[in-house]
Amino acid sequence: MIARRIFTQNYRNLVSDEIEFADGVNVISGRNGQGKTNLLESLCLFTGVRSFRGAKNLEMIAKGQKYSRIELGFFAEKRDQTASLVITDKKQATLNGVRLAAATGFIGRFCAVVFSPDNMSLVRGGSAERRRFLDAAISQQYPAYPRLLVEYNRILAQRNAFLKKSASTAGFESMLEIWDENLSATGAKISCKRHEYVARLCGRTEEIFEGISSGRDKVGLRYSCGFLHPDSVSETAASLKSQLEAHRASDLAQGCTNYGAHRDDLNITVNDMAARSYASQGQKRSCVLALKLAEASLLEQSAGERPVAVLDDVMSELDGMRQDYLLNHMDGWQVFISCCDPHTVKGLDKGRIIEVEGGRCKMVQ
Repeated sequence: MIARRIFTQNYRNLVSDEIEFADGVNVISGRNGQGKTNLLESLCLFTGVRSFRGAKNLEMIAKGQKYSRIELGFFAEKRDQTASLVITDKKQATLNGVRLAAATGFIGRFCAVVFSPDNMSLVRGGSAERRRFLDAAISQQYPAYPRLLVEYNRILAQRNAFLKKSASTAGFESMLEIWDENLSATGAKISCKRHEYVARLCGRTEEIFEGISSGRDKVGLRYSCGFLHPDSVSETAASLKSQLEAHRASDLAQGCTNYGAHRDDLNITVNDMAARSYASQGQKRSCVLALKLAEASLLEQSAGERPVAVLDDVMSELDGMRQDYLLNHMDGWQVFISCCDPHTVKGLDKGRIIEVEGGRCKMVQ
C-alpha cells in the first residue's frame, strides 16, 4: 500500500497544493507550528477513522473558509486508486469516483498505523491505555470483535448499576447470578482473543525493538489476566465466574466490578524491568514504536498489504542509532516521519525530504 500524492485545499494552515511522495521514506521537516502534523493528519483521515489528534471537523477547515478538501492518490489492491474528502460540519467521502455513505467506508481500503506523542501513554499511562491499543488493533483483523466489546461493556454497566442497588432487593442473588454468567462468557472471549493477539505480537515486537536499539536492549510483552486459561474459553469463563462469586462482597461494598476483562493489562518490560518505571525516555519511545510497527506487520499478514507507517514527532529522545534505523533500515515500508531538527535529515541516505514552512510544502530532496 503506497500513498502516491495528496492535494489539500483550505486544510488548516496548509497552502492549497499537490504533494508527491516517495515509495520509501518521506521526511516531513520544519519548525514547530509550520504544518507538519497537519499534513500527516490529512493523509491519515483516509484510513476512515477520526483524526489521530482527536480534532473535530470544523477544526480542520482554514480560518475564514467554509470547507476543506483533500484528495489522495494511492496504490492498493494491485491498482491505482483515488479518494477524496470534503469537510464541513461533516465529511463527504468519495472512493474511485463513487460516493460513500460515510468516511468509515475507507476502512480497510487505505491502511496506516500512526505513532504520535499521545501514544507514549502506552508505556507511561495506566492499563486502560494498553487495553485500548489491543482492542483497536484486534478490531482491524476480526470484524466480530468490536461487537464483543460493546456487549461486554453493556453487561458490565448493568452489573455495576445493579450492585449499587440495595442487597435487600427481592431475588438479588439469583439476578446477580445472571449478570455473572453473561459477563464471564463474554469476558472470557475477549481475554482469550487478547492473549492470542499478544502471543503473535510479542515476537515481531522483539524483532523490531532489537533493530531499533541495535541489539543493545531487549523488550518483553506479557498479557496479564488473573483468570485466563489460554487454550480454553470455557475454562476461562468458569474461572472468571468463580472470581466474581468470591469477591461479591467487595463488589457490593464498592458498587463496581473488580474482576474481569476490563482489569486486564499488557505488561511491557525492557531488559526484564518494568518499562513504565525503569526505562529511559528513549527506551520508552522505542517500545511504543516497536509495538506500533509490529501491529502494522500483523495487519499486513491478515490484509495481504503492508500499511503505511506514519511517525509524528518520533525523532526526539532517540539517539543516533535509533534514528538511523528509522531513516535507513525499514526496507519495504512506506514511512512518513516528521522532525524539527534539520541535522536529523542529514542522516537520510535515500528517500524524500519535504520541508514545511508557513503551511507551504516544498520538496528539497
